[in-house]
Amino acid sequence: MPRMTGRQFLAKVRRWAKARGLEVRFVASEGPGSHGTIYVGDLKTTLKDRKKEIGKGLLAKMQGDLGIEKNDL
Repeated sequence: MPRMTGRQFLAKVRRWAKARGLEVRFVASEGPGSHGTIYVGDLKTTLKDRKKEIGKGLLAKMQGDLGIEKNDL
């Protein structure tokens, strides 16, 4: 899994979801501080600061929360 920032993750999720006909919403106000919530269809996950890099473990958890396979992004 390549390392990426929160902004890059959100962009990749949007492309992934678009290819599958899924709606994506990011709500910045739903989360503490610089966190926000990404909704993909009926699934959701919390995205930390969009400017910071996401660690490997957190990235795997977020993908799992959204139903995205390990190598899909």
